[in-house]
Amino acid sequence: MLMPLPHPTQPAYQVVDPATGELVESFPYATDAEVGEILATSRSAYLDWRDRALAERTDLIRRAGARLLDRAHELAETMRLEMGKPAAEGVEEIEYCASIFDYYVDEGRGLLADEELPTRGEGRAIVQHRPIGPLLGVMPWNYPCYQVARFVVPNLVLGNTVIIKHAESVPRTARALEQVMLDAGLPHGAYLNVFATHEQVETIIADPRVQGVSLTGSERAGSVVAAAAGRHLKKCVLELGGSDPFIVLDSADVPAMADLAWQTRIHNNGQACNSNKRMIVMDEIYDEFVAALVAKAEAVEDTAHPPLASRAAAEHLAAQVDDAIAKGARLLAGGVLAQDGSARYTPAVLVGVTEGMRAYHEELFGPVAVVYRVLHDDHAVELANSSAYGLGGAVFSTDPGRARRVAERLEIGMANVNTSSGDGPELPFGGVKRSGFGRELGPGGMSEFVNKRLVYTAANPHA
Repeated sequence: MLMPLPHPTQPAYQVVDPATGELVESFPYATDAEVGEILATSRSAYLDWRDRALAERTDLIRRAGARLLDRAHELAETMRLEMGKPAAEGVEEIEYCASIFDYYVDEGRGLLADEELPTRGEGRAIVQHRPIGPLLGVMPWNYPCYQVARFVVPNLVLGNTVIIKHAESVPRTARALEQVMLDAGLPHGAYLNVFATHEQVETIIADPRVQGVSLTGSERAGSVVAAAAGRHLKKCVLELGGSDPFIVLDSADVPAMADLAWQTRIHNNGQACNSNKRMIVMDEIYDEFVAALVAKAEAVEDTAHPPLASRAAAEHLAAQVDDAIAKGARLLAGGVLAQDGSARYTPAVLVGVTEGMRAYHEELFGPVAVVYRVLHDDHAVELANSSAYGLGGAVFSTDPGRARRVAERLEIGMANVNTSSGDGPELPFGGVKRSGFGRELGPGGMSEFVNKRLVYTAANPHA
């Protein structure tokens, strides 16, 4: 489970160091009066922000991206403390965020340009791209800056204002991002953070001033938010879990391919929606591939490997792996849960997973490489598509045409050929099936919460 909404028994948003289990700091939930003030401020700011020239909006947003980059090391340390991300990966995340700011600033005018449509009559039809109002973003803890940037930046460029309800485990990051926007000169209310409760999230969605909601998180959180959005006829974008296949049809260098698969799997300690959670390997190279993975796992220094984001997350992952082992799967390396109360779980290699096991159906959100043996291309496609998820996936072969043919048969939102993923702010991100709906990044990131207003002008207007 990636990101549940706040549990009613939790007293506050909390910073808990996953390396020790120590409570560092607590932040109280917002009061209902504070939520009301945030809603009013966001709406008031929208009426000003939407009418500013695009050049003015993009200038301020470019400055915000620069301020964010200036604070990369500080934010990386905050993320390390709150959810265990290694500092180098934290800096890398901020640098990627900065590229998102640059992309929408540079491409915003073209993405928002009026579109003329051919008409059957003599009139002229223009489609304009206009903002719709304040939006709510419900954000996760695993990429606490990147996930926010990909939702916020295109919408601010468009002219919407945003209210961010961040994960309850990363409150320092949440506050820092709001301060970055203010320091860059964005008007108060264009970007607002709220430490909302579960009930207050539903209140915000229900408020007529709010025009849409985007959530990145668990299926459970997604179903709750989507139900609320549906009741109140609000546009909703969901990016939920994933169990992405990593299909290796053949390889000229099996150890190198296994190394790529391993590095992809343990990036962010395996806590990525589009991580390669199912490695599907052709029979002829399966044994060599698995042996190389086991060597990688055994080489990990347990005390140096970062913790998962929380003790609860580590225990949840351990329970999934234990269930598989109890039902006949084989743990070839790792899979040890720390006994000191920390969130450490040693990177693991698991084989022999079958349909009766939780690990077959559920998302494993942590450093566990699950490897499946397949006999032919159709077998690989069938196994890949057997998941309820449909976020992304990758197919590898020395024959690019073969890899492409397999990739095009996958029921996923992002198919990658001979690369673990296609990354870039210009590329759309999103999935199908239980991985959610809608897209972020690329042109699609600016077309979800937009009024595509038709302006039709008659050729011969009546007097």
